[in-house]
Amino acid sequence: MPAQHLQRDVSAPPDRSARLLTGWGGTAPTGARVLRPGTRQEAVAAVLECGARGSIPRGLGRAYGDAAQNAGGTVLDTTGLDRVLAVDAVGGTVTCEAGVSLHRLMTVLLPLGWFVPVTPGTRYVTVGGAIGADIHGKNHHLSGSFSRHVRSLELLTADGQVRTVVPGTELFDATAGGMGLTGLVLSATVELLPVETSLMAVDTERLPDLDSLLATLTASDHRHRYSVAWIDLLARGTAAGRAVLTRGDHAPLAALQGPGRAARAARSDPLAFRPGQLPPAPRTVPGGLLRGSTVSAFNKFWYHKAPRRRRGELQRLASFFHPLDGLPHWNRVYGSAGFVQWQCVVGHEHDDALRRIVRLISRRSCPSFLAVLKRFGAGDPGWLSFPAEGWTLALDIPAGLPGLADFLDLLDEEVALAGGRLYLAKDARMRPELLAGMYPRLADFRELRARLDPRGVFTSDLARRLAL
Repeated sequence: MPAQHLQRDVSAPPDRSARLLTGWGGTAPTGARVLRPGTRQEAVAAVLECGARGSIPRGLGRAYGDAAQNAGGTVLDTTGLDRVLAVDAVGGTVTCEAGVSLHRLMTVLLPLGWFVPVTPGTRYVTVGGAIGADIHGKNHHLSGSFSRHVRSLELLTADGQVRTVVPGTELFDATAGGMGLTGLVLSATVELLPVETSLMAVDTERLPDLDSLLATLTASDHRHRYSVAWIDLLARGTAAGRAVLTRGDHAPLAALQGPGRAARAARSDPLAFRPGQLPPAPRTVPGGLLRGSTVSAFNKFWYHKAPRRRRGELQRLASFFHPLDGLPHWNRVYGSAGFVQWQCVVGHEHDDALRRIVRLISRRSCPSFLAVLKRFGAGDPGWLSFPAEGWTLALDIPAGLPGLADFLDLLDEEVALAGGRLYLAKDARMRPELLAGMYPRLADFRELRARLDPRGVFTSDLARRLAL
């Protein structure tokens, strides 16, 4: 684990400002001094001078809860570290700074015939954030999480040293999914996925209930690189858990010779990446827009609008992976109170727990129209990495829903009893006493953090809340 010490470059001080910050869910705002280093020297200076309340890295602010907040302390805005340093267009790797977004990587790499190995539901996350949250996508059942594809990274630790960290070491496993608490990722080298076009060949299927969905995913998920199900959590009775299952693969060049508008449009430039965008969501949204009755009507429309079965439809990458990115600031739809995203994973052997959770949500009439279910493959070695083999359910819930805290506590307990876990990058309120049972390597993480950073230079609202 080689290390080099960097001296402060006093000729170029980092940008300084103070502001109120929240996660993407818009809940629990806290104030912090924000530093935006643009060089390694500035990053070292920011870490060494962060003050008694410590510091935490923050990318594009897409963590839903308080993982990238630090009340009364310092937040390190990594978006100034945004250089793509090297692309190996033959071997399929990219080396870039931590503040580079997945959107930027797609723009650079797709024309060269390469795609990022893992992407979540938004491309507006940074590489540093992708490592810190060990993000997953629709391909976890085959490809694992983001850190599985990281060959090496450079980590600025609390003592001002820059360490080269590689897979198979304890510092790598603590950093992958470690929510920025082991240090500031400065750069990373990431393996890429070869593609022939910027289109997806997509199969869509409507499934009448949760049992049908689980059976279909279990029997055939391995046939597609990507799969995700939108699930109607307001449907009841025999329709409980009905879903629209979408599965896809990167379209080969030969697919562009077929009929259809998308194929014809892509023939002249098969690797073009031109995601469309709507006007941003308004800053104010009428109260009551997300009532149970409104969302129920939307869910019924969305379910019946989907085809019963459609094979091989060509879609743009952005439409398949990141439909919400087409509406900037879509989180405003939830109004000033914001929203909570709750995501769990339970093992395949505990699908009875998943059924109970779905029934509880349905009976509670939680107004969630952004609810998805996926099938995870084997977990990755990150000590606080979220994915584990099994079923993962994620849903957005308006934060102002009466009795929400007690209801989510009930769901948490169901997950804990089934040996499952919650996703720290999306958490905003779980009880700390549940954490150790969900993450068996938590004690190892705490011990390494105490040894690596005894003064608590890297900390956050999340870390204090959960005693990480």
